[in-house]
Amino acid sequence: MSVNTRIETKRPGWPEILVGLAVLALVGYGLPITLNRTGVTDGISPVTAGLILAALSGVAGLAAFAVAARIRSLSWSDFGVRPSTGRWLLIGVAGGLVATTLARVAGLVVYYLTSPSENIQQPYLDAAGGGVLTLVLSFLFLAVLTPIGEEFLFRGVVTTALLRYGAVVGVVGSSLIFALMHGLNAVFVTALIVGLVAAELRRRSGSVWPGVLAHVTNNLIGQALALILAAAA
Repeated sequence: MSVNTRIETKRPGWPEILVGLAVLALVGYGLPITLNRTGVTDGISPVTAGLILAALSGVAGLAAFAVAARIRSLSWSDFGVRPSTGRWLLIGVAGGLVATTLARVAGLVVYYLTSPSENIQQPYLDAAGGGVLTLVLSFLFLAVLTPIGEEFLFRGVVTTALLRYGAVVGVVGSSLIFALMHGLNAVFVTALIVGLVAAELRRRSGSVWPGVLAHVTNNLIGQALALILAAAA
């Protein structure tokens, strides 16, 4: 039986969704706020602070998935963390290119309509500004670790759980949750588009890995473009 036609007999539900999102919020948002308010980060350079935030971005998703997966001790394959085919992996890369194009066009529209005064991605740009090592680390954290962590949680847990209510709820609903967790800001539209592509890849392929590649492709290109624009400014 092919990957995309495999019948899943077990899947996560609302307990996994709620616990996973709570852990993500605690590690990805609560921990940085706590470190900042307690003065732990005082005196740390912007490069180091940016690297810490970039690393937490990926660790938060993986931690959230790990905790959610232990609630009922489901197999990772029940979350779609299973091998995919070469064809679907290539489709994932293609989907990432499509998502990147649509997201950048939509992002420009949002930018000119709202004219945000603050670049919320600045800490991540700072992380790449300390030389070759920090540049490589920032790309590994943001373009590899973060997509894996977020795809395991949002597509592996959230999309998989919501698909029990049908394709529209599973794909659109999980994508909206994914976008909202990024905040109502300039990143919202990009997160929504990437989420829709990755969730549909998860639904059709039966695996999270095509979505991971789509997400990696988007983040790689997006980070590279942001650095180029920052250097040219």
